[in-house]
Amino acid sequence: MPKLITIKNPKSPISEAYRGIRTSIQFSDLDKGMKVITVTSSKQNEGKTTVITNLATTFANLDKKVLVIDGDLRNPGVHRMFGISNLHGLTDVLVDNTTFVDCVNCTDIKNLHVLTCGVVPPNPSEMLASQRMKEFIENLKDNYDYIFIDAPPIGIVTDAGVISSYSDGCILVIGANETDIETAKLAKERLDSVGAKIIGTVLNKFAVKTNGHDYYAYYYQGRKSKKSNRKMNKKEKSMA
Repeated sequence: MPKLITIKNPKSPISEAYRGIRTSIQFSDLDKGMKVITVTSSKQNEGKTTVITNLATTFANLDKKVLVIDGDLRNPGVHRMFGISNLHGLTDVLVDNTTFVDCVNCTDIKNLHVLTCGVVPPNPSEMLASQRMKEFIENLKDNYDYIFIDAPPIGIVTDAGVISSYSDGCILVIGANETDIETAKLAKERLDSVGAKIIGTVLNKFAVKTNGHDYYAYYYQGRKSKKSNRKMNKKEKSMA
């Protein structure tokens, strides 16, 4: 069973927050044909995998055909969110060990497919920057309405910048009270330097107090719109 709040508790405030982010993305995509969206963070443990898997689920719930690809070839985590095997995946497809059809996972969520990382390679940056990878993503556009790629933290390695070069949009996840302003700025600068189309930023793990209880809140800022904070009980949230 997927470890997703949008599935376990779709009526929760945090699930509504994800739907709010989805709406912001849709408004930023008017007549632009945005299909491939990369999600990255400034550093590890800011919750990018949690964000991308829950966000993809909200799009699938709109009866859109959605694919989640684990492009974090250094520290893959998408398979754990969905409780599926990582034995074969993206890396196997890129080196022609097997086919996409044999590797892609159908989930319990209607319209949502998952391609895990597969075997962690010794040369992740080169593999992600290969012409084979670019052609692979381009070919997938004919079969899916949205393709979400979980990328490594841009503040640590260059992989997210590489993936962003063939993506239609990029979302930057920032961990509140964990990431200093300079680190966040550096992450944005690195994305800007490769021409990444940043469509928004998610402020994750933002704690507020209500009636003596701690809650997490999400804050999404797109290029032209802002979404108000959504709250959730800290016990309900499991960060990737």
